[in-house]
Amino acid sequence: MALIKTTIDGREVQVERDRWAIDVAREMGIDIPTLCHHPALEPYGACRLCVVEVTKGKWTWLTTSCDLPIREGLNIRTDTPAVIAARKMAIELLWAQAPDAVEVQALAKQLGMEKPRFAARAEAGKCILCGLCVRVCKAVLGQPAVGFSRRGVERDIGAPFDKPSDTCIGCGACVAVCPTGHITSVEDGPLWRLNTSKTEAELELAKCPECGRRFAPVKQIEFIRKTLSDKPERAVLDQICPACRKARTAAGLSESSRERRICLEK
Repeated sequence: MALIKTTIDGREVQVERDRWAIDVAREMGIDIPTLCHHPALEPYGACRLCVVEVTKGKWTWLTTSCDLPIREGLNIRTDTPAVIAARKMAIELLWAQAPDAVEVQALAKQLGMEKPRFAARAEAGKCILCGLCVRVCKAVLGQPAVGFSRRGVERDIGAPFDKPSDTCIGCGACVAVCPTGHITSVEDGPLWRLNTSKTEAELELAKCPECGRRFAPVKQIEFIRKTLSDKPERAVLDQICPACRKARTAAGLSESSRERRICLEK
């Protein structure tokens, strides 16, 4: 693939066309803050913290770097006064949206801010409405178990009608990508619980037939079985816990090694 030239913070680099500017900058050791960007998902530009200043020809503009594709001849600056001002405004708005999010507070401190000018919204907590949970849920299931609801200052994320979703399989992907810890999960005896400010889901945990340990939601195993319907040998393995699966695999490898050794000795 042909390389194109672009400039970031005064340093000219040659990179592949259409790569995201934030990824290129980070490879160069340039720190660009963000809370809504994840390498496994398409960019969304929700938090607005990764804003940069771009110049091409006689035109200069501010834009988010997570969804800025690299083009020939761009001059990208990540630390201009306009960029810093835009980031401060974005962090103030996020602070009012999620005053309990320590990640937001830490970024505000880095920008030299002690407190926001805006009052916290009603029922504020840790959710910054970044949409990562919605996007990863859709990527895994095709039909997301959570989504956006309402508009304006009442905008929120949760299951439809704020009730436990029948679509959720308990994969925990939303917990893994949540940047502020708003979404949490816990294993409580025979149940796996997912918690947000609006919704609590409960799913039964499957019991390993070999050791008796509860290890994964039944609906998750059923989803995996359906996905691997053309690979029955994998579907069988997904019914036992990871520890027993490893032990079975190790035993199989040891047996294979022993058989090979016997064959060589003959």
